[in-house]
Amino acid sequence: MIPRLHERTHRPHDSLAEALGRPVSPNEGLTEYTVVAHWPGLDYFTLDDEQKIWTSVQWAEHLEDPYLEHPFAASPDDDRRAILHLDVRLHPDDRELTGPEWAEAAHRLARAAGIEIPGKEHGCRWIAVQAQPGRIDVVANLIHLDGAWHAPPADILRRLADEARRIEQDLHLIPVRTGPSRPAIRPAPTASAQLASVLTQLADEQIGPLATVRGLVEHTAHRIARQPGAAGIDTAHRLELIARRLHAIQQDLDTTAAHLVQPRVATVPPAARHTAHRSP
Repeated sequence: MIPRLHERTHRPHDSLAEALGRPVSPNEGLTEYTVVAHWPGLDYFTLDDEQKIWTSVQWAEHLEDPYLEHPFAASPDDDRRAILHLDVRLHPDDRELTGPEWAEAAHRLARAAGIEIPGKEHGCRWIAVQAQPGRIDVVANLIHLDGAWHAPPADILRRLADEARRIEQDLHLIPVRTGPSRPAIRPAPTASAQLASVLTQLADEQIGPLATVRGLVEHTAHRIARQPGAAGIDTAHRLELIARRLHAIQQDLDTTAAHLVQPRVATVPPAARHTAHRSP
């Protein structure tokens, strides 16, 4: 059982999407088989009888609400990144855990991380998501209901590792055999890498929006070319030119994305040239 602590962020949507393995959606309801555990004060926020299941977007908004309710809450060093995300992965050969076992592991990890304090119902909002095989994710907002900022313990990595070892023993899981585990903090992607990812998605030939638009334009051009008369042929030709320009834009976006993620090479002054003297 290997815990990992992610870099804190401003919004829970990306963390929840990573936990689910897919983007959050206003149409996908998450049942108790996916959200296997949560903070004890959630009962005060249950929806009406007509809607028992929250969508993934509603869960993300629920975790984000403390930002709106306490717009000036921040850490002592004025850090507003309140979304804490940790995940734990089982050994590939481990048995499949039951829902109650995942829930128990989630509560124990939340207590080890300091985001759940037994008997305190008005602390941090957090949920545990079990949507991918052999993995559970805990996503929390460090802003308390009263606006106070919750500072995770300084030794949170060691606490998570120690608790993971105890959970392994109690649930008879395969232990880590390479010595004491040191949970790693995932390095935050650079701004250039994030922008490059956006451009790559836009230019994607299979599912990118520009590919969809280009396909519709080409399809329309073929349909119009079948219409009688010179006007239809001229319009079809113009549409084909538009499709070509869209394809060129896709290629330009791909090239730009590649440039964004290329490592920068420091400029080194050219070395002084040595003149070779030939012997007479």
